[in-house]
Amino acid sequence: MSSLPIYTTVPQRIWHYSFRLICILVFFFLIAPIIVIIPLSFNAQNFFTFTPEMLALDPAGYSLKHYADFFTNDDWQLALKNSLRIAPAATFLSVGIGTMAAVGLSQPHVPFRRLIMALLISPMIVPLIISAAGMYFFYSRIGLQGTYWGVVLAHAALGVPFVIISVTATLVGFDNSLARASASLGAGPLRTFFKVQMPLILPGVIAGGLFAFITSFDEVVVVLFVGSNGQKTLPWQMFTGLREQISPTILAVATILVAISIVLLTIIELLRRRSEKLRGMTAQ
Repeated sequence: MSSLPIYTTVPQRIWHYSFRLICILVFFFLIAPIIVIIPLSFNAQNFFTFTPEMLALDPAGYSLKHYADFFTNDDWQLALKNSLRIAPAATFLSVGIGTMAAVGLSQPHVPFRRLIMALLISPMIVPLIISAAGMYFFYSRIGLQGTYWGVVLAHAALGVPFVIISVTATLVGFDNSLARASASLGAGPLRTFFKVQMPLILPGVIAGGLFAFITSFDEVVVVLFVGSNGQKTLPWQMFTGLREQISPTILAVATILVAISIVLLTIIELLRRRSEKLRGMTAQ
């Protein structure tokens, strides 16, 4: 059954279906490079192309050996371990700093709110190579270049803007009378925040944290500048593998990262809908 009203004119119907076709083509254009790597990661041969066996859907043309190589290779496991050490720590710092900044900047009496907000979200706007170079020179001066905490702080700086934007969007529908009522009942600022504000903005905080985690887990440019060989992460190992020795294991790792990203983005969308329900809004 058509979703268009019966009074729709012919030109309107043509535009309606043409627009849908354009959206499908754009979506395919964006998603096709990602979809292609998934079947290639199961290639039984050490090739980056589809073999005749794969095209013929012959089971002999498919294998899990590249995934097995990822889970048994010492270099890949060290990179995975580093990513799992760096990303959660960077996410924790991003969530703490970003949430406090968002709550503070939501107060109308804060001077230069727009300027401060622009400075805090500038890592999203400034080209990454410029940020990485700046961090390299700054961390070299203070002795953090090539250290674990240097990489964590760099990734936290990249994740803070996502937390600020996510939490700020949640605070838009926050009823400040609830905080005033809590204060009138004798609750201090901290108790009011954790008992009143935090439960309502929690979906936005978690969503921002997930964005910060994805940013840290997938980031390669900054870690190349700020990190050392001891902080080699998964994206760094993939970049090195493409430059030095081309191995289909990279495709297996890429597929795993895509799957993780899809799961996290699905959680973010569910949290967005829950946040809208908590604020009395209808999820679109």
